Amino acid sequence: MKSHCVVEAVAFYLGTAITLHINYELLQLSFKLLMVKRMTISRRKLIEPQITPFYHVINRCVRRAYLCGDDPYNGKKYHHRRGWIVNKIKQLASVFCIDVCAYAVMSNHYHLVLKIDTEQQQKLTPEAVISRWLQLFNGHPIAVDFLKEGQIGSDKQQALSNLVAEWQQRLGSISWFMRCLNEEIARKANKEDQCKGAFWEGRFKSQALLDEQALLSCMMYVDLNPIRAGITPSLEQSDFTSIQQRIREYHHAKASSSKKTPSSTNHFTLLPFVGAEHQAKKAGINFAFADYLELIDWTGRCIRNDKKGFIAPNQPKILQQMGITPDAWLEHSEQFMEHYANVSGKWSRMCAFKQHVGGHWCKGKSASHQLHPN
Repeated sequence: MKSHCVVEAVAFYLGTAITLHINYELLQLSFKLLMVKRMTISRRKLIEPQITPFYHVINRCVRRAYLCGDDPYNGKKYHHRRGWIVNKIKQLASVFCIDVCAYAVMSNHYHLVLKIDTEQQQKLTPEAVISRWLQLFNGHPIAVDFLKEGQIGSDKQQALSNLVAEWQQRLGSISWFMRCLNEEIARKANKEDQCKGAFWEGRFKSQALLDEQALLSCMMYVDLNPIRAGITPSLEQSDFTSIQQRIREYHHAKASSSKKTPSSTNHFTLLPFVGAEHQAKKAGINFAFADYLELIDWTGRCIRNDKKGFIAPNQPKILQQMGITPDAWLEHSEQFMEHYANVSGKWSRMCAFKQHVGGHWCKGKSASHQLHPN
């Protein structure tokens, strides 16, 4: 009787008019094939620097608890932990060959938009690789001796080469970047709470960003997190976000320039906006920051909780250049995570990426067409 119920349930799930007399083995095989399509794809496959260097990564506190904000269960405040996360990102960005395009640290999760700098990674000397790695971990004695003495015995050369090759590969790995970030924050939080156990919900989620439209809309989604959540009314007050950092640096640079004094900030360097006309000369985000600031200010005004449905006039320059409608843009700015799964970009490239990583299903066709009208 129980097996009949299972057959009925599976048949209903598959949306077919299967009777109880159907071959049970065939039905079981069909169900397994369906589940294979829904299985989690290896993180190693989902991050392919040869296809795109840009990735959106997300991680949440266990059970989505407010372990980095005001905890409603015990009344404690953990906002300082958001500062821990930003400071650790700052350190890791200086060690890894990975640039930070955008970040937003919220009360129970955080977002990062990262760019893998494979060119810098490949140019690292053995000394640079070892020096960077030792900022994060206790190195192998052979590597430590080599860094101190500048040379090493011939019998240890192969072992050293193997270590350097392994560490150099890891210095361009988002998985190792996230591992270093999450493990330290979890240890510090558990020590503060005098407890043990998981701090993060699980392994981080990632989305490959295949083109400029995907990168721009994802950065906008990340930068506007606090405003979208109704936590803050303005970009300047969006604490623990990259847009607040960029605006402060922008104003500081203007003030320093007018006073002819050297510019300095306590923040780490974000991947700069270089403008499309300079993209061949300097690595960065191929938009002018003034245009991005215009776009995010316009978008933020439109999605504020007290102005739902309001679309400000004077469509921003970037949207005009890309041919994206205001409605489509605002929808992406609010629902980027819901529109896409592991990849975002032009639909043909999304399908090619999914096939490359071994996936059988790609989410976001209609959303992709909205973002790529031409």
